[in-house]
Parts: sequence; C-alpha cells; structure tokens
Amino acid sequence: MKIVIAEFMDETAVGSLAARFDVRYEKDLVDRPGDLAAALVDATAVIVRNRTQVDAALLAGAPRLKVVGRLGVGLDNVDQPACAARGISVIPATGANALAVAEYVIGAAMLLLRGVYASTDAVAAGRWPRTALSDGCELAGKTLGLVGFGSIGRLTARLARALGMQTIAFDANIAADAAVWADESTACRTFDALLADADVVSLHVPLTPQTRNLVDAARIATMKRGAILVNTARGGVVDEAAAAAALRAGHLGGAALDVFDREPLSAGSPLAGCPNVILTPHVAGVTRESNVRVSALIADKVAAALTGTS
Repeated sequence: MKIVIAEFMDETAVGSLAARFDVRYEKDLVDRPGDLAAALVDATAVIVRNRTQVDAALLAGAPRLKVVGRLGVGLDNVDQPACAARGISVIPATGANALAVAEYVIGAAMLLLRGVYASTDAVAAGRWPRTALSDGCELAGKTLGLVGFGSIGRLTARLARALGMQTIAFDANIAADAAVWADESTACRTFDALLADADVVSLHVPLTPQTRNLVDAARIATMKRGAILVNTARGGVVDEAAAAAALRAGHLGGAALDVFDREPLSAGSPLAGCPNVILTPHVAGVTRESNVRVSALIADKVAAALTGTS
C-alpha cells in the first residue's frame, strides 16, 4: 500500500509509516500539482495539511484511495461528501494542536491589551514614549468570549481562567442547559450577547455557509469599543474589510488574525498598515510540539485504517 504525504510532517512519524508502507514524502508536493496527481494514481492514502485541496478532481485521479489523513482539524479543504460516496475515510487530528492554538489566543490577547510591545525601535532610538504607553490593560478581570466551544475553545477558556479572566461562550450546537457550561465554569451566551459583553472575542468555528462573514461590520459595531478580536479558525468567518475599517476607526482595540479568506493574504489587503493588528500565516496550531503530536496521531490512525486495526 502506498501513502503520499503532500505537506510537511514530523520526520519520526514519516519514518514510522515508511517502515510499514510504501511512502512518498515531499513537503512541497502540494506546490507541484502535476507531480501530486501522478503520485496519487496508485496511492492508497494521502496525508495533507490545509493547502492541498482534496476535491473532486484530485479524488478522480486517485482511484485506489482509501484514506485521507489531515494534519490539523479543519476539513474545509476536503470534499467530505465525495469521500463518503467513495467510502474514503477522512481522519483529522482532533485535539492534537489544541494547546498551541489556545496559547496563541492568550498570548495575542495579552500583547494587544497591553499595547506596549511595539516600542522597541522607539526606545532603541532614544525616544521614551512612557506616557503614551502607560494606559495598557491587564488580562486579569477581563471577559473572554469564545465563539465555538469545542475542545480548543474549552482549553482556551481554562488557560484564560487560570490568568484571572471570566469566560463566556456561544456554541449553536450545545444546549444552554448542557452540563459542559458548569463543568467548564463558563457562562453560555447568545452570540449577540457575547459580542456585547466580551473584552476579547476569540473565534473557534468551522467555515460553513452559515459562518461565512459571521463577524461583519454590523456585528463588529455591537462589540465593546476597544475590544480585541482573535481569529484562529478560518479566514472567511471574518469580513476583513470591516475589521480593517474598525481598527482604523479605533472601534476595535486590536486584532490578531492567523487565517484569511485567501491565503497567502493578497498584497494590498485592507488589513495592511492597520494599527494594533497582528497578522500571522496560519500557524496558530503549529509549534514544534504540536507538529509531533499531530503527525504521530495521524500516522497511527492512517496505519490503523489501512491495516484494519482501528
């Protein structure tokens, strides 16, 4: 059986698969569509991150495919109905990168609330903007609003509470009387109430027709003036032009955006040059440690699926 790995994966996990299967691993294979298509002609499994589009065209060229392993949790780059119709198993790395994402959210919130960490060049040049930078905010006592309360949202809430934050959340798939709210010491809110009450809003929802542009100009306008927006979910969930306008107007106190409607972010984006913004290239869930966990989990699950031992 042949496994094609089209994006970067921990070498130890690759080695564990190569000891049992015919493995073709090239972390830039996603950037060479012709080579990827040729490799998949006789492949039994493919392992991808978020850049490889496992769509109808790719599946049509992989007649022997039985398993898609996803080095991450989002599945918007995988045509799940088409895979189901073919009997192809789709395996995400659920939970393996949750800590990396949760730490990113808390770190970004701290940076943006305090607002002093971009002063290095000024201080090194002999300027002393102490007065201008003396009104930053502490994380403790603030309210974190989590839009989506799955495993990543819950872990983020635990970290936030350990630092003295209050946590509230909205999740359309969890009933208001579910035990999880009490178990996680987090108050259930409607989406609109969450936006109105939170000092920091963090998004943890998949991109679906229902969540596209979920955070638009109208919704941003209902947020507290000076609130922080963090998006580690999917880019299309936030209207980027609306977020940029709110940052420039000072209504949003800051934003940390790790994901974008188009990736890489297009030159000339309205987000370019915005104040109090952190833009990162879809890496919130990627650390040395999480890469090891994600890769090991997917290697084990793909091997089990192929050998019938799952």
